[in-house]
Amino acid sequence: MFRRLGVLVMLVAPGLAFAADKAIQELQRDVALLQEQVKQLQQSQDKQLAGLTVLVQQAVDAAQKANTSVAVIQSTVQQTLREQEGKVVAPVVGLASRMDSMADNFRSLQQAMSDLTAVAQKMQQQMTDLNNAVKVLQAPPAPPPSVGGAAAAGAPGAPGAAPDTPTMSATDLYSNALRDRNGGKLDLALQEFTDYVRWYGNTDMAPNAQFYIGNIHYAQGDYDQAARDFDMVLEKYPDNNNKMGDAFYYKGLTLVKLNQRTAASAEFKELIQRFPNHSLAAQACLQLKDMGLRCPNQAPAHTTPTTTKKKKSG
Repeated sequence: MFRRLGVLVMLVAPGLAFAADKAIQELQRDVALLQEQVKQLQQSQDKQLAGLTVLVQQAVDAAQKANTSVAVIQSTVQQTLREQEGKVVAPVVGLASRMDSMADNFRSLQQAMSDLTAVAQKMQQQMTDLNNAVKVLQAPPAPPPSVGGAAAAGAPGAPGAAPDTPTMSATDLYSNALRDRNGGKLDLALQEFTDYVRWYGNTDMAPNAQFYIGNIHYAQGDYDQAARDFDMVLEKYPDNNNKMGDAFYYKGLTLVKLNQRTAASAEFKELIQRFPNHSLAAQACLQLKDMGLRCPNQAPAHTTPTTTKKKKSG
């Protein structure tokens, strides 16, 4: 029995061994093939990783270059801004300083013009007074008294002289009054102008003398009397009177001092409307503006009616 079993095993064993070797070989071939695929996959991954590494490195390098470029641009912009600030701020500061200096110069010029205007007005007044003095010198002297005794009685300092008797010629009296007024002797000048109006009230220089009477009263602060004096210039001498414009203006100033602003504005408006080219018309307009009023529309230059005599200046 055992002998038969052994013979059977020996007969079957080679076939089984051959089948096992073939299976092993196939398994080994599959394992080798799998190893080759794993090796290829590993190589492919290595290549992809290497390529990705290169790309990442390139991105890092590009980012660094971009950061460097941004830093350079920022530095350039800041430097440019600093340079522009240095170029712009200094000139602007200098310009502001020059503008302040120009403003000061304009103010100084304005003050100088005001001073020059005041000097010109003073010179004009002096020229007017000089012209008046010349005209008085050219006027004929007063006729002597007809009676010999009257001459002695009317002489200066003579006892019993009549108060209305002229003590000197119209020329000398007016010249003395102007000289005393310009020299600051207002009381003496006032008496001399008053005498001139009383003694020579019908001469060409009488309106001027009457105006200076009011002007002296105004300077002395006697505004009530000054207003009456200027009224006398306007009412008593409407013809051949070159002092009407001045009388209107100074009467307006006098009424302002008396706090009669409505009446004062009427005088200023009258001056502007009747004598638009008068040297004091602009001042009258300023007075109205100071009162909060508007200057009237200036009419064509108006002159007062004249007689056959020529107007006297001053």
